[in-house]
Amino acid sequence: MPPLEISDVRVRPYNKADDKLKAFATITFNDCFVVSDLKVIEGNNGLFVAMPSRKRKDGKFRDVAHPLNSETRQMIEDEVLALYRQEIERMEKEGLTPSSADDFDDEDSGGESSYSASMDEFAPIQPPQPKYDASHGSESDDIENELI
Repeated sequence: MPPLEISDVRVRPYNKADDKLKAFATITFNDCFVVSDLKVIEGNNGLFVAMPSRKRKDGKFRDVAHPLNSETRQMIEDEVLALYRQEIERMEKEGLTPSSADDFDDEDSGGESSYSASMDEFAPIQPPQPKYDASHGSESDDIENELI
């Protein structure tokens, strides 16, 4: 198995008043596996990258994809935050502002960087809705379908 390499990173800065969410990111590994909906968050100790998560029925969030060791987490965070900072700097130089919820689907185009800061191809991806008919099945079937 080849070593895990980051082959592409896309960052879309996001701006909403008083929001700790600073950007959305998508990362590609080995040109063959994509993880979307990573988030750049302004925490108490600075910026960090949150893995994509899903809200469970009990109201808690659970990561749907995450690194299994600290080295991989650090590699992802370093690449995403570096590109985020480059993109913010580029936008400031060009007099642009990050997207807000109202214009998130706009076709703004960013500049290229050592990875990809192109924003025209990045859009939030909605997970597929489970195909479940409540008249045929149990609660455990519902949970199983939620994971599909």
